[in-house]
Amino acid sequence: MQVYQRSEHTISRSKISDNALKVLYKLKKEGFDAYLVGGCVRDLLLGREPKDFDVVTDADPDEIKKIFRNCRLIGRRFRLAHVHFGKEVIEVATFRGKGDEENDKQVLNKDGRLLRDNVYGTIEEDVWRRDFTVNALYYNIKDFSVLDYAGGMADHKNGILRFIGDPVIRCKEDPVRMLRAVRFAVKLGFNIDPDCQAAIHSHASALSSIPPARLHDEALKLFLTGNAVQTFEMLRHYGLFQVLFPDTEKSLAEENEGFPKLLLIKALENSDNRIAEGKTVTVYFLMAAFLWEPVQMHARKKQKEGVPDYIAFQDAANEIIARQIKITAMPRYITTAIRELWSLQPKFNSRTGAKPGRLLEHPRFRAAYDFLLLRTETGGIDPQLAEWWTRYQNVEEHEQRKMTQPGRNRKTGLKRNQRRSGQNKPKLPDNG
Repeated sequence: MQVYQRSEHTISRSKISDNALKVLYKLKKEGFDAYLVGGCVRDLLLGREPKDFDVVTDADPDEIKKIFRNCRLIGRRFRLAHVHFGKEVIEVATFRGKGDEENDKQVLNKDGRLLRDNVYGTIEEDVWRRDFTVNALYYNIKDFSVLDYAGGMADHKNGILRFIGDPVIRCKEDPVRMLRAVRFAVKLGFNIDPDCQAAIHSHASALSSIPPARLHDEALKLFLTGNAVQTFEMLRHYGLFQVLFPDTEKSLAEENEGFPKLLLIKALENSDNRIAEGKTVTVYFLMAAFLWEPVQMHARKKQKEGVPDYIAFQDAANEIIARQIKITAMPRYITTAIRELWSLQPKFNSRTGAKPGRLLEHPRFRAAYDFLLLRTETGGIDPQLAEWWTRYQNVEEHEQRKMTQPGRNRKTGLKRNQRRSGQNKPKLPDNG
């Protein structure tokens, strides 16, 4: 272990959450050791504002609950204490110990994946149960020092992301660590250690053993943090993306008239831009973009088999979504929204009568219109269609009625008989 005194690091208590400090000082007052650990220490050293603050202690969960009345114990795989301060939650964990196969509190499956891990120990044991060296730095509230047991400070300084222990074993214990490696490498701008890269390449398929609900949560963390494009490219590089979205990966191999399909890339770029601007990103919109090309491919296959277009599309959408939720489980409200978004796309072709007005009033019109623009930007449809809808929703009601009158030219908005008779030509002035 190497100890970095207060003068040797840049972490200041002024940058630490007041509620996290309350938890640390309360545990210390009760006679327990307490440290900040993980991503918050890593980010503080980088001069970034941590998203949340995690505390680790030698108090067990039941002791933590006795100390904090605003505490709730959660977790089955590893019990954690959540101390609530309004909207902020400080997560407090007990030091994890060295497990063994005979310990009934630690359960592994036949592939070596950790299913339950309620084995408590010391700080020296806890450090080897963490994933990356840069996430195994402990900020000690007693003297404001940073404890480094695994060379995390050196890796932090050199911008290296390295698994603690044997990379192959760590990937087998919890395959989600491979996704975390990609997420942190992109987020921090770090390079993944070569041995870790080799382990990820060779064990990417192990992700298929992870419960779909957990993979869905991890997918959101990967693509909704403002670095979606770079994350997507790195996931494909390591063979992880094809495990998460196999139908999408297959569709990306197909080109459209010699050009690669760009709708997904454009959707990821738009997502990153919105996050950079402080705007929200809708999960169902992004998932609709992920699965759009696979649905199109599957629908075309059915159409060649003689299935009517509408039925082919509906069947393809149902089958692709059904396959995807077996890998990354999506709540019903998300899959319902995806189907609605897709089903509205053909309705944009109707531009006469009352149909455009009804579509404009649909609760998901704005998302469907944005998806139409996305398809337009990537060459999926005629730009004039998007131009018409852009104009239609931005003019007065009487202009909308004119635009949707039967017999009007979709480009000019003029009636056919006006074009034939020349009624649309301006009259010449009468000069006498």
